[in-house]
Amino acid sequence: MSNIVIIGTQWGDEGKGKIVDLLAEYADIVVRFQGGNNAGHTMVVNGETFISHLIPSGILQQKMCLIGNGMVVDPEVLIEEIDYLREKGIHIGAGNLRISERANIIMPYHKAIDIARELRIGDKKIGTTGRGIGPCYEDKVTRRGIRFSDLSDPDEFAEKVMTVLDEKNFYLKQYLGAETVDARMLIEQYRSYAERLMPHVCNVSVVLDNAMKAGKQVLFEGAQGTHLDIDHGTYPYVTSSNTVSGNACCGSGVGPKDINGVMGIVKAYTTRVGAGPFPAELFDAIGDKIQKKGAEFGATTGRKRRCGWLDVVMLKNSVRLNGLTGLAITKLDVLGELDEIRICTAYEYQGKRIDVFPTSLKVLAQCKPVYETLPGWSQDISDLKTFEALPQNVRNYLIRIEELCQTPIHIVSVGPGRDETIVLNNPF
Repeated sequence: MSNIVIIGTQWGDEGKGKIVDLLAEYADIVVRFQGGNNAGHTMVVNGETFISHLIPSGILQQKMCLIGNGMVVDPEVLIEEIDYLREKGIHIGAGNLRISERANIIMPYHKAIDIARELRIGDKKIGTTGRGIGPCYEDKVTRRGIRFSDLSDPDEFAEKVMTVLDEKNFYLKQYLGAETVDARMLIEQYRSYAERLMPHVCNVSVVLDNAMKAGKQVLFEGAQGTHLDIDHGTYPYVTSSNTVSGNACCGSGVGPKDINGVMGIVKAYTTRVGAGPFPAELFDAIGDKIQKKGAEFGATTGRKRRCGWLDVVMLKNSVRLNGLTGLAITKLDVLGELDEIRICTAYEYQGKRIDVFPTSLKVLAQCKPVYETLPGWSQDISDLKTFEALPQNVRNYLIRIEELCQTPIHIVSVGPGRDETIVLNNPF
C-alpha cells in the first residue's frame, strides 16, 4: 500500500492536474486538502480538455474523490462543476464525491469583500482571484466560519449567518463602499445548495482511515504551489492556505505515518501569475515564445503568465520544505527548438552569490539570476515513450536537474495528453 502526496514546487500552474489524472489509475481515492476554486487543473484525455477547480482530478478515472476539511468551498461553483462534468459524461454521485463536514463554505460576502478590497487598494493589490478564498479563511481562523455541517440544520445555519452578516455589511458599505448582501436571499439560496450537496457530506477523516486500514491507496492532490504557501511562500503575494505537503495531513484528517511519498511537480521552466519578484523572469523574445507555445494562461483567471527559465534555487527550497521523494517534469516539449536552455542555479545579491531562497521580498527583488547554460534540441519529443529515446540534450537537461536538486525524476511529461508521458518510476 502507498499513499502519495502531489505538490506544486513553483508558483502553481505546474501541471499537477495531468499528473494526478495519470496516477489516479493506480489509486483508490483522490483527496484535495487545501485551497478552493482559485485553483484550476487542466487535463487532456483522448484529445478532450477537462478543467476542474474543486473536484479532485481523479474524477476522470472514476475514483472516489474527497474534498478535505482544509478546503474552502463555494457551493455554487461546486454544483456548476458537477453539472459540467456530468454533461461531459463523467458520473458523479454521493458514492464517488464526498465533502468533509468540516470544510468551510464561501459565502457571497466573502466574494464581495475580496473584490472590493482589491479595487480599494488599486496598484498595491495582491492579485487575488476575487473568489472569496482569503476572506473565507479569515473567518475560519477567527472562528466565525460556516461549515458544511451547519447546512444540515436550517435554523442553526440562518442564525449563524445573521450573527456575522451585520458586521460584514457594515464593513462592505462603510469602509469599502460596496453593495451589501441581503440576508434573506442568501439564506434561501444556500438552503437550495444544501439540498443538492448534503448527500455528499461526510466525515472525510473516518472515510480515509477506514480505506487505509483496508489497504486502499490514496493520492493527495495539492493545489497552487509551494511558493504560494501562506507561511513559506513569497508573502504577501501568496494564497491563503498552506500548500506544502505537510498540510495533506491537517487538511484531510490523517496522520503523518500514513504518507509514504511526496512527488513534486516541476514545470520545465518557471511561470508566475500576478505580482511579486521573479528573478529568472524573461522579458525577451524567448520568454514570449515560451508563453505562446506553452499556452501560458491561467485555467482559473485566464491571466497571462509571466515566463522564465527553470529556477533551481526555488526548486531546492521546495525539496526541503516538502520532503520530496521524487520529481515530475512537465511541459518539457515547450522548450524544443531553442538553441540554448538555461538553468538558474543561484542568485547574485549585492555582489555575493546566494543559493538559499530569501524570505525578504526586497532582497528577492534585487537578486539577479546566475545561469548555467546547456545546449537545446530541435526534435519533437511528444511521441517518445522512453527516457532512452529522448535526444541526448534533453536527457542531459533532466540529469542536470536531478544533480542540482539531489532528487530523482520519476515522471517526464512530453505533451499535454495523458499518453504523452514517460513514467520512469511509478510511486504506487
